[in-house]
Amino acid sequence: MRSLSFPWVFAGTLIGSTVPLALSLPQAQPLRDRSNSANVTCAGVPSTFPTWQQLPTQTTLPDPFLPLKYTTTDNAGSAGAATFAQSVMTGQGSHRIQTSEEWYACRQPEILTFLQEYQYGYYPDHGQEKVEATRSGTSVSISVTAGGKTGKFKATISLPSGASASKPAPVVINIGGMQNQPYLGAGIAIAQFDYTTVAADSNSKTGAFWDIYKGRDIGVLTAWAWGFHRTLDALNLTVPEIDASRVGVTGCSRLGKGALAAGLFDTRITVTMPMSSGVQGLGPYRYHAMSGQDETLENSKSGAGWWSDSKLGTFVNHAENLPYDAHTIAAAIAPRALIIDQGTGDQFTNSKATAVVVYPAAKVVYDWLGAGDKIGMSVRSGGHCDMSGFTSVLPFVQQIFFGTKSTKDYTNLGTYGPPMTTTYPWASAVPKVS
Repeated sequence: MRSLSFPWVFAGTLIGSTVPLALSLPQAQPLRDRSNSANVTCAGVPSTFPTWQQLPTQTTLPDPFLPLKYTTTDNAGSAGAATFAQSVMTGQGSHRIQTSEEWYACRQPEILTFLQEYQYGYYPDHGQEKVEATRSGTSVSISVTAGGKTGKFKATISLPSGASASKPAPVVINIGGMQNQPYLGAGIAIAQFDYTTVAADSNSKTGAFWDIYKGRDIGVLTAWAWGFHRTLDALNLTVPEIDASRVGVTGCSRLGKGALAAGLFDTRITVTMPMSSGVQGLGPYRYHAMSGQDETLENSKSGAGWWSDSKLGTFVNHAENLPYDAHTIAAAIAPRALIIDQGTGDQFTNSKATAVVVYPAAKVVYDWLGAGDKIGMSVRSGGHCDMSGFTSVLPFVQQIFFGTKSTKDYTNLGTYGPPMTTTYPWASAVPKVS
């Protein structure tokens, strides 16, 4: 049995504190120079996080360039709440991020922090964990110990022809199943773990994650993300035939939400592939009724409150006061790759709004950071969690893993038409490229 621990992953998080330190992101490699980021002065997160009453009502997508400190209504002054909200929504708020150095040094860590506060719960400090793994054929047994408690689960690995320690293959880790053969045929390994043994999709707090962290206010989506990350640790320990510098994560529906969280909270993930993810994934809290069923913060918290932490529940009936939306989550992954898949026949998730609202708003940030080719939107025919989604995004994944130019246009929104730019008016005031 081999053991592994990464003291650098989230080593900056103070678990259980009201305001964590900025998350450590040592492996993120922005495409623009950030050599001056050490000289950037950040506004810092508020001493206490604002409640919905302290935040303006934003009927359009929140400005990703505006620090949380300057979003609260106590900045309104004599202008009044309505005027202040309008300025915030249209990119006229004061103290906006102006350079890519500020984004990486200040805004990206702040987003990761408040997403944990408001939605995901605080990711455990991996520096306190010991990971052990053994491999037997295609099966990998994983054991994680922290604070005297241990959680165990298993993963499986399928290798493409020709993969070896001297010629390692990229890998896509999935939960819930995927189309394996097209990926194996393309030279990409497939790993899978049983997410239910990591954390049950319920409020029962059972599974390997809760064996260690029971009692913490953490959403199951974060627990599943942790499962992706510990699976990657185990693969690094036991499967030399995979290339740990080329890693994808994927899942569909609620599992797509988990895959999105996995890509968000670990910079080792090269490409994040959420499929039909909906609300609490890449479906927006605002503009929630554009297609499919009306999936909202309210009915998602009512039906599966365990996906997120308790703080998100305080915004029920006040979703327009959230200082972020799905585009903020997507933008925080930049400059690492993100490919979003949605089917036009999906009767459950809000595919249209994901395509014409969330994706283009996130792409504004990706473009600004010089990483516009690292985000794509796959709009296909077919329904919810249609397996054809995996072949639909494969050319994008191959481009990221192998550098092979895709002939498929991942900016094409198909029958949904052009981006709805009126939903993110701050884009007309994007800071000048530094």
